[in-house]
Amino acid sequence: MDKKIKLLIVDDSIFMRQALARIFSEPDIEVVGLARNGKEAVQMAAELSPDIITMDIEMPVMNGLEALREIMKTNPTPVLMVSTLTSEGADATLEALSLGAVDFVTKKSNFTEMGSLKDELLGKIRNIAKNSDIKNRLIRKRLLQKIQETHKARPATEASALVSTAGEVPAEVVQRKKPLPNEIDVLGIGISTGGPAALQEVFSQLPEGLPFPILIVQHMPPLFTRSLANRLNSLSKVNVKEAEHMDLLQNGSAYVAPGGFQMTINKQGRIVISDEPKNMLFKPSVDVMFKSVAEVFGSHTVGLIMTGMGNDGTEGLKLISEKGGYVIAQSPDSCVVAGMPSSVINAKIANEIVPLKEIPQVIAELGGKK
Repeated sequence: MDKKIKLLIVDDSIFMRQALARIFSEPDIEVVGLARNGKEAVQMAAELSPDIITMDIEMPVMNGLEALREIMKTNPTPVLMVSTLTSEGADATLEALSLGAVDFVTKKSNFTEMGSLKDELLGKIRNIAKNSDIKNRLIRKRLLQKIQETHKARPATEASALVSTAGEVPAEVVQRKKPLPNEIDVLGIGISTGGPAALQEVFSQLPEGLPFPILIVQHMPPLFTRSLANRLNSLSKVNVKEAEHMDLLQNGSAYVAPGGFQMTINKQGRIVISDEPKNMLFKPSVDVMFKSVAEVFGSHTVGLIMTGMGNDGTEGLKLISEKGGYVIAQSPDSCVVAGMPSSVINAKIANEIVPLKEIPQVIAELGGKK
């Protein structure tokens, strides 16, 4: 029998602790502790060595962000934030993700509504806890911080245990000539679990003046996508905004699909924000965006699929590939959850497989920037 996932639940609400404990009452999960505030969370993280922690943000004594900072310093552990669906909650959640939290879910107000999150919560807990590379990355990041603090060295790039695909052509790759900068009209990015931190890493390194616009679909609820766009904009030389209806695509700018809506492109190169199609599991949907850009821009489309659970984006990238566009997948071993890139790779439509740390360079080269 596989070892149980050791889970620590942190929340000041007894209702929320009970609701989460009930959801996680599964044969493969052991709730090893229930903490009422951040101070207890730090102590229990040290004493119980959980595989993963669910962390509230607003708590007495020590809040979730303070606890997260301390845990990442002393006992780096994968953390799933449990956030309120407010503007303040969204901003705090993005801050938590920048501090090392792996992902987040949004709270519901009663047991029935919390129960509706069961599949999402269990999926995230299992995928994150079983990905040993996540904890290794957190530990490496902390060691690098300690080295820099001790030696006052210039900022270092995180050491990676991943093997680059440079110079090799993996068997899963479908070879296709890489497009030149003047052959690209748009870059679409689809991403989900683990996405905000990955996008921050990518956009903080992109050059200005890219000769094409970037469209981003990140699975997120309303309010959170605006906070994400604002954070990426503050970190990047690329102008990033939450997409609005009838925005005209501008080269060198990036547009984040708003949570709760679908984002498509019309023939005039303007963004359309709507409820259509209504029958999609995700709003926004990566497939909807990819299919739209494939129809409008055809072979002049580049599609990039990144970390995420499930297979949203595969059908859209199939259409991009059929139209002669170029398909890039993040390497599965550099993902928080590899479902979305693995689905594309297994469908044999990926023209390139790239580790997360190399994606900024790949995008820059597509834009003719070295």
